[in-house]
Amino acid sequence: MVLSTWKNKIKKSDFADKISLIIALIVLVAFFSFFNKNYFSSRNFINILVACSLMGFVAIGETKLIIANLIDLSAGSVAAFATVFSAILVRAGVNPYLSLLLAIGSGCFVGLLNAMLINYLKLQPFIATLAMMSIARGAAYIICGGRAVPIANATFISFGTYRLFRVLPLPVILLILTFLVGGYILKNTFFGRSVYALGGNSYAARLSGLNPEMITLKLYLLSGGLAGFAGALLAARMNSGQPTAAVGLEFDAITAAVLGGAAFTGGVGTILGTFIGMLILQGFNTGLIMLNVQIFWQNVAQGSLLIVALAFDYLRKKERNKKLLTDSMKSING
Repeated sequence: MVLSTWKNKIKKSDFADKISLIIALIVLVAFFSFFNKNYFSSRNFINILVACSLMGFVAIGETKLIIANLIDLSAGSVAAFATVFSAILVRAGVNPYLSLLLAIGSGCFVGLLNAMLINYLKLQPFIATLAMMSIARGAAYIICGGRAVPIANATFISFGTYRLFRVLPLPVILLILTFLVGGYILKNTFFGRSVYALGGNSYAARLSGLNPEMITLKLYLLSGGLAGFAGALLAARMNSGQPTAAVGLEFDAITAAVLGGAAFTGGVGTILGTFIGMLILQGFNTGLIMLNVQIFWQNVAQGSLLIVALAFDYLRKKERNKKLLTDSMKSING
């Protein structure tokens, strides 16, 4: 009886749902470790997590948007703007902590604009955020004159370089905490259930008393704020603000979310899945670099991985539709 109960719990858990992803991650580590023994080392795993710290924050926001049947293509440009904006503020003598908050605020402002374009002008999320992607990137170049902005403030730099017990970098700690909080909110709160409801059927969500416009606003504020936060941490890590930073970041984040099980049709996805998808994507990229694969082939491989992720999304959708049809037939037949 106890064993049966535990089996049911495991089947219902996120780990059981993502077992194929966990196996894929293990196979990935084994493959690259076979060709380069340095791949399987604590130092390399820490480096992978540090590299994830930029993509991961954005992936959390993208996951919630995709579940709600939305998308944000401006995240990479927002992160780039935040790197430059925070660097300019610090160089001007603004308190490092305030500079960090203002960088996050700049991201939230772009998120607000995205939500307004979608809610009030009724633009498609793809078009609205594509426009904001160009605007935010252009603004990043404008405010710094197209040049990198160096940072010398030790306190601000420590946001990206401090290591707990001289081992675990602060950005990694913050990333893991954000994933835990984001996962809890999505799974255990009214807002999280509202996100799933909106993505599953926006019309039914409105009839049930939910406010799709308000949910959309909150999601884009969150996505923009996380992108701004990621950009500020990147500036601290690089000791400079770079208008050229984070090109294509949003596509990496979307790939991680889709690899993790988020469906472009909305209503499906988990933060845990995105976390594993992020590790697979960054582990894959790091492995290619360690094998000295040319950058051109790395781009081909990353594009192929996105196609694989979309193929899995299609297969999962097909399986879900088949299950829904089977369940409906059973209920009809009594």
